[in-house]
Amino acid sequence: MRIVRDVASVRAAVAGAGRVGLVPTMGAFHEGHLSLVRAARAACDLVVVWLFVNPTQFNEAADLAAYPRDEERDAALAAACGADVLFAPTVEEVYPAGHATTVTVAGIADVLEGAQRPGHFAGVATVVAKMFNMVGPDVAFFGAKDAQQVAVVRRMVADLDLPVEIEVLPTVREPDGLAMSSRNVRLGPDDRRRATALHRGLSAARDAVAAGLRDPVAVAAVVERTLAGEGLTAEYIAVVDPGSFAPVASVDLPALVALAVRVGPVRLIDNMVVTP
Repeated sequence: MRIVRDVASVRAAVAGAGRVGLVPTMGAFHEGHLSLVRAARAACDLVVVWLFVNPTQFNEAADLAAYPRDEERDAALAAACGADVLFAPTVEEVYPAGHATTVTVAGIADVLEGAQRPGHFAGVATVVAKMFNMVGPDVAFFGAKDAQQVAVVRRMVADLDLPVEIEVLPTVREPDGLAMSSRNVRLGPDDRRRATALHRGLSAARDAVAAGLRDPVAVAAVVERTLAGEGLTAEYIAVVDPGSFAPVASVDLPALVALAVRVGPVRLIDNMVVTP
């Protein structure tokens, strides 16, 4: 596996390579990331893993500073899963002096995570647009845990006619249901136990909808009660259309239940599709 750090080198690496798969990451790899690399390996002729902790999508300087970084470990794991190229640019390569262009996606990026973290999705959309233009992939692989991010990227790709397929793989979870996240390493033992309430609450909502519950307010309350049992309060619990992220009036079709919860020092997000 080659490690490259500039646009010219990654473009040279993919030139004439056939079907190019891209796995966007911010590093600190876990099984969720690696499942994306393996899927790209199975579907593509050449696999590029993007490794860049994007400063423009962080709302808190402390969160950016605390984000785990271990390029040597990440490179070894990516290579073992079949990556051909690790593209790990510097901040200066991605945002050169004088950088003045931002990509914003209206509507879908303004709710939930967008409302809680102003500017977050502008940072995401901008860096993903730059990443696609730098690498020129045929297909990019994302995880379903970041469902709203995926929806924002899909909207941007459609609106800007970007020639990239978006492939979404299921959330990879720990045996106790906690969605894998690079931030989980910052959870202490008690907070790690309490964090399982996110998945338990979503699962309870899924079961309630399957049993006939249709009122989205009542569905959210099911999750809220599970969180309260662990002394947790959600920043939001939303029952939305999986494509538009608009609130649903009744769960008569499959809907997405999404939530964000601060557990100790860590802000966690998760989601689940509930089907009547």
